Amino acid sequence: MFRLLSWLFGFGVFSGLIALGGVGIYVWSLSDDLPDYRVLENYQPPVTTRVHATDGTLLAEFATERRLFQPIGTIPPEVIEAFLSAEDANFYSHFGIDVPGVFRAARDNVLQVVDGASGSLVGASTITQQVAKNFLLTSEQTWDRKIREAILALRIENTFSKDEILELYLNEIYLGMGSYGVSAAALNYFDKALYELTYAEAAYLAALPKGPTNYHPFRQPQAAIERRNWVLDRMVENRYLTAEDAAQYKAENLNVIPRPAGSQVYSAEFFTEEVRRQISSLYGFDQLYGGGLSVRTSLDPEMQLHARRALMDGLINFDQRRGFRGAQTTIEIGDDWGAALAAIQPLSDVPEWTLAVVLEAEGNTATIGLRPTIDVDGRMSDARLTGSLPGTAVTWVREPIGQLLSVGDVVYVEPVAGEEGVYTLRQVPEIEGGIVAMDPRTGRVLGLVGGFSFSESEFNRATQAMRQPGSSFKPLVYAAALDNGYTPASVVLDAPLEVVNADGSLWQPENYARQFYGPQTLRRGIELSRNVMTVRLAQDLGMPMIEEYARQFGVYDDMPHVLAMALGAGETTVLRMTAAYATIANGGRKITPTLIDRIQDRYGETIYRHDERVCETCDQAEWHGQGVPTIVDTRQQVLDPMTAYQITSMMEGVVQRGTGTAVRSIGRPVAGKTGTTNDYKDAWFVGYTPELAVGVYVGYDTPRSMGSASTGGELAAPIFANFVSAALEGVPASQFPVPEGMNRNWIDPRTGVEIVAGGSGIQESFKPGTGPNRMSSVIGLNSQAFDNIQTGATDQPAFASGGLF
Repeated sequence: MFRLLSWLFGFGVFSGLIALGGVGIYVWSLSDDLPDYRVLENYQPPVTTRVHATDGTLLAEFATERRLFQPIGTIPPEVIEAFLSAEDANFYSHFGIDVPGVFRAARDNVLQVVDGASGSLVGASTITQQVAKNFLLTSEQTWDRKIREAILALRIENTFSKDEILELYLNEIYLGMGSYGVSAAALNYFDKALYELTYAEAAYLAALPKGPTNYHPFRQPQAAIERRNWVLDRMVENRYLTAEDAAQYKAENLNVIPRPAGSQVYSAEFFTEEVRRQISSLYGFDQLYGGGLSVRTSLDPEMQLHARRALMDGLINFDQRRGFRGAQTTIEIGDDWGAALAAIQPLSDVPEWTLAVVLEAEGNTATIGLRPTIDVDGRMSDARLTGSLPGTAVTWVREPIGQLLSVGDVVYVEPVAGEEGVYTLRQVPEIEGGIVAMDPRTGRVLGLVGGFSFSESEFNRATQAMRQPGSSFKPLVYAAALDNGYTPASVVLDAPLEVVNADGSLWQPENYARQFYGPQTLRRGIELSRNVMTVRLAQDLGMPMIEEYARQFGVYDDMPHVLAMALGAGETTVLRMTAAYATIANGGRKITPTLIDRIQDRYGETIYRHDERVCETCDQAEWHGQGVPTIVDTRQQVLDPMTAYQITSMMEGVVQRGTGTAVRSIGRPVAGKTGTTNDYKDAWFVGYTPELAVGVYVGYDTPRSMGSASTGGELAAPIFANFVSAALEGVPASQFPVPEGMNRNWIDPRTGVEIVAGGSGIQESFKPGTGPNRMSSVIGLNSQAFDNIQTGATDQPAFASGGLF
């Protein structure tokens, strides 16, 4: 018997060894091709790129996975304690596998099967095992994967510290609502930084790894609260919280306040999209959406709001003068008109307006139903609000409201200030436009709006629309003339001119009023936007020179050598034109317009900076009585500072006496120029104060006439004036600086001849060696014409010959 038992024992041992050997071979076969866990040493997860305004306001986030990497040393203790309690209480004591936890899970699962209870089986994966699975393996539910996970967990524990492993876990875990990692989750769920979370909020985040959809704060609020409270109980067990504190936290609601995805400045969509395109062009898709870049832009949020308001008001005013075009759409008025109305998406970036359906319409009033509100989870409000749309509140239409609208018509409305439940009618303008506001000293774009609504059309009319600048290009022609021997008092003949083109065709340029005005000073020519004078100047200077100025100022990259280009017949953008005027405003220093001040990588290192000026003494750590640091401006001087002031002074005359008088209402020194193209297809005003350069364009996306008298002075200039007045409100007015060495003389603005100060004369600035005209310098006129000029007897004297005189 003893021998039999010995044999059986030996056979059992032998069989056990064979089994263990088989298991060992099996495990070895699984571990033979495991992923290299050492890649975790260089872990660089996709991190959200964040774009900020100049004051730090968040403008946009770009990410494939919304993640903000948080070093373990900066993660608050309550967050760590909550996740350890929920996921792995023995994390700091086990070696990668929690053996007691495995036995407890096995026991609980067996009991669950025996009892016939339903539900998911209990797992026992440690945080280290989850790191192995999330980073190196798949999520398939097989024994092979679990064994490979355990092996990797052991290797990871032998290579990395506990804090390093926890840092990987807390930054990688998916927590729902597009949140990867605890830092992003804190922002997305509570609109808070991680350090601002309460214990209750930290506990809710720790409840989410098991299944974010199962504990959704809006779809499954009760399950979410129960799971959060379970985490708080575990924190009490682990002595992170007292029972009294936990009870207080368990009594709270979830208090989830989802952070809006996107800009905190609702008017900045065109700006941020342009920034996105530029970053993508500089660094590529992967860096933009996963590089964790920190982008500081030049945007001034307050100025951006003013720019949006000024452009919107200008486009709306133009559109309303053309009358009401009809309803957005029509719906059936059934038992629940709110559901049908809620299905129509409004313009998300025009929050002042709301969609409404006409419920009743009779006489000069209508009863309207307002679109129900939709919460962040997409649920429609049960409330059905109504209002009144009286004709007295819609002053821009002629027809009675009862004739204008029908039951079921869906329209935009806006509340009337101070009148509860009363609305006025709105419509989305067909006309479009763009506005750019820029610091003329640096080229930093402070505000940019590319159209009425980004939600309706993402096409950016400030940076992408190539349109003819018309007469707003003329200051560059005049600047070239002033740089090459002309003065503001030089006289050019405004008389019929015939130009033979290269193909033999004949071109006869005309002025806006289709009249000719005889001898005119350059100042009068630009103030009153004389086309023929500008063509004569371009003839004398030569188109290659005009092209060079256009290129140096950044208006065109290349330009055909045809005289029509001197009148702005080429195509450019509002951004380029504004930068050209900013160059004049700053005294002729070439600027490169920019929307981005600085870009830092995920480690905080600056990888891009717009300001390249040199300051060798700016980085001194201490002050020992040394002088103020000197910043060396290395930018190219593309225009004589004296010329820049002369053209500025002449464009001040455009505002005071010329085509831009709508801008006089600003009440501070302003220089600028209107632009209107053939058949009134494009309207411009580009100008500047000493503090701000601004370009405005108005026109249809598919070019067509805007109607008679739709000029830059009538359409664009008021938008410019409204914006600049609001943007510089409270900023003391300053004069344009006069370069040293210039001479100031009183002249007759018609003839350029020196006169006694006062009267109808103006004080003109001349470069050294130049001055007012002498009467004897006037040539090309017969005696009768000369007498007419002196007496002002005619606006169209008889000319002996054309050209300069």
